[in-house]
Amino acid sequence: MMLEPTNSSPVLRKRPGTWNKKKIAWIAGIIIILLAFSACIGVSVYVGTNLTKPAKKAIEVLPSDYEMEYKDIEFMSKDEKTKLSGWVLEPPGPAKMNVVFAHGYKGNRYEENIPFLPLASNLLADGYRVIMFDFRHAGESDGEMTTVGVKEKLDLLGAIDWTAENYEEPVGLLGISMGAATSILAAADSEDVIAVVADSPFSDLHDYLKVNMPVWTGLPNFPFTPLILTIIPMMADIDLDEASPISVLDRVAPRPVLFIHNKGDGSIPYTESEMMAKKDPEHFTLWLTEGEGHVKSFEQNSEEYVEKVKGFFDGALAEVKK
Repeated sequence: MMLEPTNSSPVLRKRPGTWNKKKIAWIAGIIIILLAFSACIGVSVYVGTNLTKPAKKAIEVLPSDYEMEYKDIEFMSKDEKTKLSGWVLEPPGPAKMNVVFAHGYKGNRYEENIPFLPLASNLLADGYRVIMFDFRHAGESDGEMTTVGVKEKLDLLGAIDWTAENYEEPVGLLGISMGAATSILAAADSEDVIAVVADSPFSDLHDYLKVNMPVWTGLPNFPFTPLILTIIPMMADIDLDEASPISVLDRVAPRPVLFIHNKGDGSIPYTESEMMAKKDPEHFTLWLTEGEGHVKSFEQNSEEYVEKVKGFFDGALAEVKK
């Protein structure tokens, strides 16, 4: 009798549960990644909210505290829907020029970081009328959030329009930090402005934040900077590329700009002003001060600062009168 051949090859079988364990580990890994990503988004939304909606500082100092006369004013932003508040400070004699002050991020019209009121006092004594106001979501002005220059440009244009409508003297701008960048942006869009003093501006908001976001948030650059730069424009309905002073300087010239920057500025590097001043050396001047801190040039070099600013505006006036 012949035996049927049999297949003696061993059959390989997976141990029960092997596939299930790998599948569970794979799913768990995906869940962990998704949870980590969600946590990063949550942190970025929280930080973005804090950056665009910082606590408003109350107006706690008045020009009368420095023995200066003033009047309260209200006007509309160029967007025609945001009401802004401010002061007009009159010189003791006839005014020769109007200077609109533009404060920095998280500040208000009296800008304690400079501080603005002592600076205004020096300008008033030399015949300059000073207009000080709160940007949106600052001081006593309306507005739900700050946009670090994008929509603040509209606020400053509203201040320029109000000044030109109420006074016949030429208009100059003096801004610090965010207000300095905003002053350049506004000057590019307003023929009423004859000169700009820009103290410690950034040259391009998107590029600046892409490098320096950790300075403001204390968070690692990756993954938070790309996330925050994506989230903030959606939250504030803005395009960060619109806040690019360096891209509009050709529309400011030949009007003069005086850039002022502390070499020891750890918040906005002095190279930001240096880049912009080099765009038109014939009409743009750079004064680098030896010191530490952001927008501290006036505090650390008060007399020279006042003389530089007054001399700059006097020169701009002389050009206009030619």
